[in-house]
Amino acid sequence: MRHLPKAAVALAAALLLTACTGTDGSDGDGGGPLVVYTNSNTDGRDKWLTEKAAEAGFDIQVVGQGGGDTTNKLLAEVNNPVADVVFGLNHLYFSQLAAANAIEPYTPSWSQEVDPELGDPSGQGRFWPLVQQGIVLAYNADVYGPEEAPRDWTDLWNDKRFHGRYETVDGLGGATTQLVFAGILTRYQDPNGELGISQEGWQQIKGYFEHGSPAVPDVDLYARMAEGKVDMGQMFTSGIPAREKEYGVTTGLVKPEVGVPFAVEQIAVVKGTDQPEQARKFIDWFGSAEVQGAWSAEFGAMPANTKAAAETDPDIVELHQELRQQDIDWDFVGENLASWIEKIELEYVR
Repeated sequence: MRHLPKAAVALAAALLLTACTGTDGSDGDGGGPLVVYTNSNTDGRDKWLTEKAAEAGFDIQVVGQGGGDTTNKLLAEVNNPVADVVFGLNHLYFSQLAAANAIEPYTPSWSQEVDPELGDPSGQGRFWPLVQQGIVLAYNADVYGPEEAPRDWTDLWNDKRFHGRYETVDGLGGATTQLVFAGILTRYQDPNGELGISQEGWQQIKGYFEHGSPAVPDVDLYARMAEGKVDMGQMFTSGIPAREKEYGVTTGLVKPEVGVPFAVEQIAVVKGTDQPEQARKFIDWFGSAEVQGAWSAEFGAMPANTKAAAETDPDIVELHQELRQQDIDWDFVGENLASWIEKIELEYVR
């Protein structure tokens, strides 16, 4: 993926402007670094953000964990918050935080540049969209052509050709993993089934773990694909470009007829922060078209900010346009996800 000169120039201007307006904590907020919780810290994102924020006058500390783990941490700290800002979680997690009164409303300076339907459905502005992600089954296109590749997740365990050739997860705390299972299980809704899922649905989850190749701790999926250990596994769309470049793997995407889950990553002020003004200024800066354009250029993300999207690499835009978004009953998922994850961890994870 090529970098965008316009985004880079605009970023430099934005950083200079922000630095000139003063973000040194002189507004009366508490001292110390701004603590930023996120699940969007991989592939150098945390380092990039820390450095660019420092250039803009922000002293931040990025604390990264999986989406589910980050959400649980914020919920546990709701009466004694540690974080000042949270970003990267999808709307499902942010809805849980909003229900627990763990985040507070704020209308960013760039609010008119995003589709409000991608953010807080209540209209209260408790969280705002940053990035759109497709959650996909990625495969090594040097191994499988379009005709030989699986057509859907369920092919992996129901077709012997793929047994042992796909990576299964070894932990369920990440947002990507939880969305993958939500996308599978919601196809098998049954009001009389266990946790709202039919027996056939749970058989699919059993098959997933029985016939896959368990993930290796601290070894990237693409490293395993490059070595020929596996040929496919779960991935978020913005993670693909950097991995292709690093490991020399050409990616094919499975495009199920039902579509793929989409995650819209959000940002919010943590309720109870002792640096509310700094937190708001950081959100104004990070969600701006200039910075989101640069973030997109660096990490292959599809920005929610329409001005940033207009400057985004056409390849990134085309990739997302080619993916059909799965129609998922998110209320149903929200009511049951924690119980699904607990059942899967106890009964199926190898």
